[in-house]
Amino acid sequence: MSEILFEDFQKIDLRVGTVLEVKDFPTAHKPAYQLTIDFGPLGTKKSSAQITSYYTKEDLVGKQIIANVNFEEKQIANFKSQCLVLGSVDKGGVVLLNPSQKVPNGSSVQ
Repeated sequence: MSEILFEDFQKIDLRVGTVLEVKDFPTAHKPAYQLTIDFGPLGTKKSSAQITSYYTKEDLVGKQIIANVNFEEKQIANFKSQCLVLGSVDKGGVVLLNPSQKVPNGSSVQ
C-alpha cells in the first residue's frame, strides 16, 4: 500500500447522507442499485452501489450512509453516478459504512 500526503486526504469530501430512494439497476455489469441520497445543504446526489448481497431496497430507504461527494461523475451504463458510497468489502459483498448515531445530512466526516 502506498502512502499519500495529508494534503491529498484533505481533498476528499466525505459526507453523511440519508438514502431517499432505491431502484434496481438491471443494466449494470454487476448487481447494483441506483440510490438517491439526501446530503442536506449539498442537495441530493445519485449513486450506483454494488450492495445487493447484504441489503434489500427496503433496508436502505432512510438509512444514513457515508459517501465521497466530490468524486467526479461516472457514467455507468445509462446512469450517472454523482458520488461514491463507502463500504467495506468482504467475501460476501459490500457492507456500508455509516455513523453509529443519527447526524444531520451533509455532516462532514473527518
